[in-house]
Amino acid sequence: MVAAGRSMAERWSLAGATALVTGGSKGIGHAIVEELAGFGARVHTCARNAAELEACRRRWEEKGLQVTVSVCDVSVRSDREDLMATVKDTFDGKLDILVNNAGQSLFKAAADCTGEDYASIMATNLESCFHLSQLAHPLLLASSTGGSVVHISSVAGFIGLPALAVYSMTKGAMNQLTRSLAAEWAHDGIRVNCVAPGGVRTDISNDRTIDPELVKKEMARLPMGRIAEPEEVASMVAFLCMPAASYMTGQVICVDGGRTIA
Repeated sequence: MVAAGRSMAERWSLAGATALVTGGSKGIGHAIVEELAGFGARVHTCARNAAELEACRRRWEEKGLQVTVSVCDVSVRSDREDLMATVKDTFDGKLDILVNNAGQSLFKAAADCTGEDYASIMATNLESCFHLSQLAHPLLLASSTGGSVVHISSVAGFIGLPALAVYSMTKGAMNQLTRSLAAEWAHDGIRVNCVAPGGVRTDISNDRTIDPELVKKEMARLPMGRIAEPEEVASMVAFLCMPAASYMTGQVICVDGGRTIA
């Protein structure tokens, strides 16, 4: 996987790579699937909604992208185990890239959060990220080019935002998980990085439970004055998976229009 000695075309390509992207039927995950597949990777993705997933698969097939799909609720342990078994069979026991993208938001005052709220967000955002990384480890070890794991976190893991306490906890923990796994798995030839987006134009950004005043204040603090498009996050993920990024591990990179410096 070392970039040195490779041609420019080889450094900036994912041709022949295999990838698992969770939550690929919409939003950032959908853009990541298309970005990785567009650079030549064979991609497997999952989502909870079978109809949405199949519609995506058909569109990807029409575009000539190599994408397979399966239904999975990443908050359920047995679903995660079934997903990784499917990936193992699909890619002949080897995996080059794991992107832990699937996540759930919760806009709710901390004092009003229930035990069920906490358990659901933790299982979906954090437990799935850790467990899928564990399950993927032997497949990543079998990669001939060196495995790459990318977690999708959030700037909420860096800054304090009202009504996002539990969500922010999971993202902050993902940032630290990135550093810990990177230190532990470097000797295995597996790189672990994280992308932390700010506001992105997805279904979540149109959530009507979000306080409009909070949105207005956040927009006013954005140096670039706009939220990101999903493709702007996906391009950073693709770079981190390429041979061009062969010396990068343990990094949490904010793709946030400057929000964390404002």
